[in-house]
Amino acid sequence: MTSDMDGLEAELDALDASLSGAANMAAGFNAEMQRIHETFAQTGGGVRRLQSALSSGLSSAIDGVVLDGISLTSALNEVAQAMINTAYKAAVDPVADHLGGLISTGVNSVFGQYSPFAKGASFAQGRVMPFANGGVVSGPTTFPMRGGTGLMGEAGPEAIMPLARGPDGKLGVRAGSGGGTGAVHVTMNITTPDVQGFQRSQSQIAAQMSRALSRGGRNR
Repeated sequence: MTSDMDGLEAELDALDASLSGAANMAAGFNAEMQRIHETFAQTGGGVRRLQSALSSGLSSAIDGVVLDGISLTSALNEVAQAMINTAYKAAVDPVADHLGGLISTGVNSVFGQYSPFAKGASFAQGRVMPFANGGVVSGPTTFPMRGGTGLMGEAGPEAIMPLARGPDGKLGVRAGSGGGTGAVHVTMNITTPDVQGFQRSQSQIAAQMSRALSRGGRNR
């Protein structure tokens, strides 16, 4: 009984191995058939292109012989040249497309970091950054210009300062962000031994205050 069971297990193992080998063979056969199908599809496309070129070349050659009076040798040369051009184009186009894709990918990888417009806005990775009140650009940043694109911050941080017209009508940089004139506060600490000493120093104090106000007006 034990020997019969051992023999049955051995036969089952052999059957399993045979089925596994058959499955692998079927998978390989399917892959080979798929490759042959793709090859025939590509060959069929090439044959159709060659047939079209040959038909066009023959038509042109017949027209040349009948209508233009060219020699049969020249007409056949035109047919041969059309076939050569078709074969050359079929061989070169895939290579040109592949090289074009590689060049495009390389250009995008090099200049993509300087082109945030590809993400849909002007500044900072697709986010619109308002600078009406001024600001600082810390890195290379592109911005739209009439007829082109400008680049700022390429040599280091750059400040953006809004312009405003003063009371005299001149256009210049506005010192404060609020746009108002603002008040100037001057604090002077005066120490004198008596009232008479303060009275004697009034002219000197007035001159110092005038100079301080003048400096404040120039720095605004």
